Amino acid sequence: MAPIDPHSFTDSAHPLTTHVSLSLYFDFPSSTINGTVLLSLSKPYSGAISLDTRSLTISSVIDPNSNSPLPFSLSSLPDSIKGSHLTVSLSNHSSFLIVFCTSPSSSALQWLSPPQTFKKTLPFVYTQCQAIHARSIFPCQDTPAARICYSARLNIPRQLVAVMAARHVERRPPVAGEFLPVGDDVAWCAEGRVVEEFVMDQPVPPYLFAFAVGEIGYREVGPRTRVYAEDVQTVLDAAAREFAGTEDMIRQGERLFGPYEWERFDLLVLPPSFPYGGMENPRMVFLTPTVIKGDASGAQVVAHELAHSWTGNLITNKTNEDFWLNEGFTTYAERRIVEAVQGEKRAALNIGIGWRGLNEEMERFKDNSEFTKLKPKQEGVDPDTIYSQVPYEKGFQFLWRIERQVGRPSFDEFLKKYIATFKFQSIDTETFLNFLKTNIPGIEQEIDLVLWTEGTGIPPDALEPVSDIYAKIVSLANEFKLGRMPGEDEVADWQGQEWELYLENLPKTCEASQISALDKRYRLAESKDFEVKVAFLQLAVSAKCRDYYTEVEKTLKEVGRMKYLRPLYTALVQGNGKEEEKILAKRIFAEARDCYHPIAQGVVESIFSKNL
Repeated sequence: MAPIDPHSFTDSAHPLTTHVSLSLYFDFPSSTINGTVLLSLSKPYSGAISLDTRSLTISSVIDPNSNSPLPFSLSSLPDSIKGSHLTVSLSNHSSFLIVFCTSPSSSALQWLSPPQTFKKTLPFVYTQCQAIHARSIFPCQDTPAARICYSARLNIPRQLVAVMAARHVERRPPVAGEFLPVGDDVAWCAEGRVVEEFVMDQPVPPYLFAFAVGEIGYREVGPRTRVYAEDVQTVLDAAAREFAGTEDMIRQGERLFGPYEWERFDLLVLPPSFPYGGMENPRMVFLTPTVIKGDASGAQVVAHELAHSWTGNLITNKTNEDFWLNEGFTTYAERRIVEAVQGEKRAALNIGIGWRGLNEEMERFKDNSEFTKLKPKQEGVDPDTIYSQVPYEKGFQFLWRIERQVGRPSFDEFLKKYIATFKFQSIDTETFLNFLKTNIPGIEQEIDLVLWTEGTGIPPDALEPVSDIYAKIVSLANEFKLGRMPGEDEVADWQGQEWELYLENLPKTCEASQISALDKRYRLAESKDFEVKVAFLQLAVSAKCRDYYTEVEKTLKEVGRMKYLRPLYTALVQGNGKEEEKILAKRIFAEARDCYHPIAQGVVESIFSKNL
């Protein structure tokens, strides 16, 4: 008997859950969900079975056949990372039902009051379950090793709409008795309530469980794709324009990686507080509104989430220690899709930005090099606090290295075989390496596989991208160090990615006068592209260019995407002689905290704990 995952109480001696059936009653005034979950196991089991929970109230556990109670216990002292350990005593049971209630502080859920939404008329709630937050919505074996199918009934106010990363069955009136054995038909069937039913027939890891409830509308953008968002015409129209090319990307993905297995590829643009750029929930990707840039470049985030349909959702890392199997493969696949749809120049810029990001992560983890490994040990480590570009960019570099060794045609055949072999499975790094050595004999003599997966830092055979546009931008950034700004003719055709790469290659120790002069010419602090704006503001804070602190504050209060929060808060509080900046950071966070998702709140608090 042993845990199968450093972030879960799930025991290797216990059968895994194969199906869950959920009934969820959304109580917006209290920011809670009352629910029941019927868990079905792969085989009957006798003894105590372990489940993960966080901030849940467990009312009862019931034998669904006899309606008799089953003994259970919940650990009194929660683990700071894993949450509370729920054990249920079974006697040859293959299923059991748990009655529970979420907490307003659920780490997966963000409840938005009407003023926090675009339309400011009705409330909104959405989930973010990766990495280990499904356990704060319902009790489960919250490890990607336990893939589940599920059905869900969501009971919501009639004026709202529910969407899920699952197949929508119907929207209908509540039926008396369907929330049994809770028995609260009065609330379930109250006037003004409706039930939205969903089914996920394909087995997915729990972190891909996802829903949103609010005033939601949609636009059709392709035969397999709708764009959903809050029902505001300007938001929906802008999203539909940005993602108009989605079907072409799906077709390119199928050409490269095999059939698209999920039927629909819908997109949900969430409120600005969403903590990630995108979340690859199957059938319905969740997106931050910051990817809507007006020039279709935001489609690269969609390309990444689409690529997860093969690598991540179809084949999943067994634990977060193998996260690179999700993200390294997906970053590689994303760049192949971008190259096919938008051309080699765009893909090269993408690789260049990633290369710069990877080198910055090496600096970030210079005192804790374990987290520069592709397969780091994560026992006792919160995956949210060590989230970085390493599994994405070092993972990409590893796969790119293999491609260069064997040639693209051979590597493409290998990828298709890999996906076909392991689809709908969760695997670890060792399984991948064994498959690699079996299918590309002798590869371990050509590439140091141990160095790449277990070694720290960037291996010597990693490759900085080579392209004319990349070299030109890096050269211009180097000239800035000598006091030369790029001429308007040199940047005339630049889009956001070019500016992002340029700014990220500037020294972090620029003079305030240089920063002001650059902005005076090119208005970077006012950019509608948050990648550009945040890269510039990070430089401004590092240079103590206080003229831009108002814009820094506005940005930190406007969006909750951790990609922007992490560098700006870090720039404000890291280093000596930053007393004014530290006071500013603490005030901004105190005022903005309630607008951030709980995951983002935790990340900012972690930055403060290390630097204040």
